[in-house]
Amino acid sequence: MSHARAHSPYYRQLYRGLPDPVHDVKLLPVTDKRKLMADFDNWCTDRRVTLERARSFIDDPTQVGRPFLDRYRVGTSSGSSGIRGIFLFDDRSTAVTSAMALRGFGRWLRWRDAARIVAGGARVATILATGGHFGSSTVLPRRGDGSRIGEHRLRVFSVFAPLPQLVAELNDFRPAVLIGYAGQLALLAGEQEAGRLRIRPTLVVLGAEGLSQQGYERIASVFQSRIGNGYGACEFMSTAASCPQNWLHVNSDWVIVEPVDRDHRPVSPGEASHTVLITNLANEVQPILRYDLGDSLLVRPDPCPCGDPFPAIRARGRASDALLFRDGRGNQVPVAPVALAGVIDRAPGLELAQVHQTSPSQLSVRLRAAHHADLEELWRVVRAEIQTFLHAHQLHDISVTRSDEAPEQSAGGKYRLIIPFAGAPERSAQESESK
Repeated sequence: MSHARAHSPYYRQLYRGLPDPVHDVKLLPVTDKRKLMADFDNWCTDRRVTLERARSFIDDPTQVGRPFLDRYRVGTSSGSSGIRGIFLFDDRSTAVTSAMALRGFGRWLRWRDAARIVAGGARVATILATGGHFGSSTVLPRRGDGSRIGEHRLRVFSVFAPLPQLVAELNDFRPAVLIGYAGQLALLAGEQEAGRLRIRPTLVVLGAEGLSQQGYERIASVFQSRIGNGYGACEFMSTAASCPQNWLHVNSDWVIVEPVDRDHRPVSPGEASHTVLITNLANEVQPILRYDLGDSLLVRPDPCPCGDPFPAIRARGRASDALLFRDGRGNQVPVAPVALAGVIDRAPGLELAQVHQTSPSQLSVRLRAAHHADLEELWRVVRAEIQTFLHAHQLHDISVTRSDEAPEQSAGGKYRLIIPFAGAPERSAQESESK
């Protein structure tokens, strides 16, 4: 708090009148993405950082993987709260993220598991959104020229790749550790069951989205592996990691998590919160203090039987069902929502996009452009990105139209970015033209 007040004009103004130091975080005012992004230049503690510079950087695809201002990694959030976030990762926050990830592996693996991974070549497959400034990919270890360190053992696979291509690449790589979005790994479990995917990972790590308990158990059974589950966001990448009792333990030495009600008052353990406030103790370039993340959490009211002393939580959000399409031959083609959301998120000038699957052969897109962007040009790019993605999955007869309606909020105030069709799949694809 003292660092933020000393180096961030935004926090200096926000905390005027408060004592220094403040020993109880609950005395600090609440912030959120909308407030911080609206005063971006004053929020950041490095006075060279401006919103104009940051937007110019993320709109340039040639800069993906390279440091911003030769110092910071950059990640963008999807805008589910109604506004797109731009987040900087300094060396300190990146180091903490890496350390917390290693702590998670320590929770998930036994010594014989680690020995098996090493004996199998210690190959790690990470399935991520690629080609954009996504927080999950920007924190991977890199050299000064932007190339990834240890690429022969740590290989990144694109979540945007068609499922048959991804299956073939994973079969060739034979990973000992498989990391990816929960929805995508659920699809890969289906490929393993069908015999098309033939890998034997010792550990499977899921993140970004929620699955039912049955979903996690199915993945563990299909791959005959140990399961790790992570919880985080661009605001703090490694907030919590799972234990054998299927609870998420908060890394509370580096992040403060406060489950609260609609009025930002604490909720009791065992009670689902309306939202959660997080305080990032690692990031000094963009202080995130009592930040309304928007997720609903439940804190375990008693000590976790696993013996981990860190607070145990369950996240109640981010669950996503697969999109089910029909190709030209009537075959069902599943697509992970995170993959479709990711290709759209790469579009320069995007503030928010919400895709409704109105039938197995139709997508309707609601757009909001950033103030500096032209809406018609943004729609042209978004439509092209969606169509390229669908064609790569052999889906050539899907109608992609733009809705004149604004993106729709849920009752909790957030935006569900991809909304699957609620009805039964059709028997054949409908013939239609893109708008």
